[in-house]
Amino acid sequence: MEFRAEMRYLRVSPQKARLVLELIKGKRVEEARNTLRFTKKRVAAHVGKLLQSALDNANFLSAEKNLDVEIDNLYVKSAIANDGPRLKRIRPAPQGRAFRYQRRIAHIELILAERHPAGDGVVRPRAVKAVAGKAKKAPAAKAAGKKSGITTSSSTKTSS
Repeated sequence: MEFRAEMRYLRVSPQKARLVLELIKGKRVEEARNTLRFTKKRVAAHVGKLLQSALDNANFLSAEKNLDVEIDNLYVKSAIANDGPRLKRIRPAPQGRAFRYQRRIAHIELILAERHPAGDGVVRPRAVKAVAGKAKKAPAAKAAGKKSGITTSSSTKTSS
């Protein structure tokens, strides 16, 4: 089961948000919270709130749908920062000119999933190596080609 939380129209560059999101991808929720708590980026506080919201969504949905969700087994499955609309601004420049610049906005999406311990008896699907119907053939060994009738021989000098 997956649990989502989304934060939209956050006034931070998506590139800067991705730096923080890369730190928590794949980590357990508790590790991710500790990482965000000690990260010195301004967006880390917003991502921490988003992580808490996703955790609250997991608690609510588990109670609402009578699901057995272990909060300790939750991990950050996906963390994405997409572009939002850009604010076009103008900065005064010398000699009556103007320079345009853009203020970027990010939409951040966080997905939590439950990771089952290895020995719990749950059967997980395995990755299929060959695509169905398109099995790869082993490359055939190259046959030794016949030599062409033209041979190069060194010229021999004969003394008469």
